[in-house]
Amino acid sequence: MADNDSFDLVVIGGGPAGYVGAIRAAQLGLKVACVERDALGGVCLNWGCIPTKALLAGAELYVRLRHEAADWGILADNVRHDWSRVIARSRGVAGNLNRGIAGLFRKHGVTHLEGRAVVSGRDRVRVVEDGGAARDLATRNVLVATGARPRTLPGVAFDGERVIHSRHAMSLATQPKRLLIIGAGAIGMEFAYFYHAYGTEVVIVEMLDHLLPVEDEEVSRAMEKAWRKLKIETHTATKTLDVQSGDDGVTLTLAPVTDPGATRTVTGDAVLVAIGVEGSFDDLFDGVSVEVEKGHIRVDRSTYQSSVPGIFAAGDVIGPPWLAHVASEEAIVCVERIAGHDPTPIDYEAIPGCTYCQPQVASLGLTERACRDQGIEYRVGKFPFQASGKAQAIGATQGFVKIIASAAHDEILGAHMVGESVTELLAELGLARRLEATASEVIATMHAHPTLSEAVHEAALGVRGEMIHF
Repeated sequence: MADNDSFDLVVIGGGPAGYVGAIRAAQLGLKVACVERDALGGVCLNWGCIPTKALLAGAELYVRLRHEAADWGILADNVRHDWSRVIARSRGVAGNLNRGIAGLFRKHGVTHLEGRAVVSGRDRVRVVEDGGAARDLATRNVLVATGARPRTLPGVAFDGERVIHSRHAMSLATQPKRLLIIGAGAIGMEFAYFYHAYGTEVVIVEMLDHLLPVEDEEVSRAMEKAWRKLKIETHTATKTLDVQSGDDGVTLTLAPVTDPGATRTVTGDAVLVAIGVEGSFDDLFDGVSVEVEKGHIRVDRSTYQSSVPGIFAAGDVIGPPWLAHVASEEAIVCVERIAGHDPTPIDYEAIPGCTYCQPQVASLGLTERACRDQGIEYRVGKFPFQASGKAQAIGATQGFVKIIASAAHDEILGAHMVGESVTELLAELGLARRLEATASEVIATMHAHPTLSEAVHEAALGVRGEMIHF
């Protein structure tokens, strides 16, 4: 086999786990190839994290101009939107970043191969190009980073027009007048806000008791209040029993979880199914069998090695939490271990989670319910943005910052936020959690005035019952 077909590491997938792992491995001196059958950047950059945030940024601007500008003394008459240009801007942002990854690969000497990968042995990968030509690679290690695909309801197929998933939702040629959304997690909530902002009537259905059911209950209640204010129709603790689609639209049959016989129907132009994802690795292995658990590749989460020595996996393909930043960190830890280093392991109890609708939601660590379930005595400090001078100045007074700290040691256990730019405020408390900082140490850290970050300082003061401005 030619030397240019032999590698220390072959990475399969060019998304947040794949391209980041490939670059870090090359920085550590490994000879690396990254195989991607679609666009570099994966779902996150091309069809997820980045383009959806471009869509949401436009929606926020549109809402401000159309509904809030007069409050600022700005007369923005006849504000309209061009749906095709809304979508085109999002696609342009994704395209720019996609080309940037190719440049980073060249900079770090990563070999980029286009095609479908097949793992034919623990040290063999075949790359099949679109035309059918194949190239066999020898490798000391394989990192599977093929991501995940949207799950659908049993018996319900995606058609890209009436029954859609998140990828379809960000590029519909025609804006629906009425959109049904099944699932009130981050994806469902973000698309609910986006479509509602541009005038689509939105109905959101969630089987669990609250919107954003994984969040602290107080956060979920705050979002339910915000959705009522926006007049977004919500059905929580509600199960979808049936989905029927036709030329005229979609009909859902719903029923309360506690009373399956009390059915009712809702109709719309389309339904977005946003109930989670499952690992994407069909036809990846030929002659190699890795252990699979609940639709994902099972790995040791300290090394990310699968049941087959030399074959590793990271990111969405190994299961929750399905977040791009988790995927990248898993890949970095994995390749650093492959290279003989001893990286700091990921603390899965302190993963930051962000939802980018308006108001935004950001959280990490333990919720109040988790503290109670674990028998941990805790104290809470909560500061409302209504009492923040900066929030008043920018007209963004919805929400709060909530800090949960250990009653015994004052250590930060969790942080839960709703409001303007809280996804940017969260990192401070992530660092505090990593350093095992206390609420008192956050208090002792001077926060500039006037900033939204002062709400973090005040919430920390609240843990000790010493808030100044509320």
